[in-house]
Amino acid sequence: MFFRKKSRKKETTQEPIKSLKAMISGEIIPLEDVADPVFSSKALGEGIAIRPDGQVITAPCAGKISMIADTLHAVGITLNNGAELIIHEGLDTVSMNGEGFKVRVKNGEEISQGTPILEFDKALIEEKGFAADCILIVTNSDQFPNLTFTTESSAVQNETEICSF
Repeated sequence: MFFRKKSRKKETTQEPIKSLKAMISGEIIPLEDVADPVFSSKALGEGIAIRPDGQVITAPCAGKISMIADTLHAVGITLNNGAELIIHEGLDTVSMNGEGFKVRVKNGEEISQGTPILEFDKALIEEKGFAADCILIVTNSDQFPNLTFTTESSAVQNETEICSF
């Protein structure tokens, strides 16, 4: 009697994420200069903000969608290096209850860098009296001692490196 070796599935090992690209084009704002103390105090973690030129936010890197706010203004992404991101569109936009927002991904979806994840109506946000700043937070930034954010003044979507681990 002959026995066959069990075939083993090849495991694909991805290189850990080392950097994040700009999720939208626009003027870069240091997190401490954001006009919302929840973000500027870094209570949620280290991050960066971009005053957007466009209205479509793309994934800053590959990852898995881990959270979509009920009000559609924020999306969470888990990276293969263990980092947890929140991308938040606008200041106080939670009060818009989803008006002017369209999420382009599903919870649990694996995404690639550059995947469109969220669309927003910038004019509507500003018409309602809110700032349209797009904020990226690494919520577990304390676990990444080498985390740094760019000091550039402007970003080009999917091109400018805004963060490195």
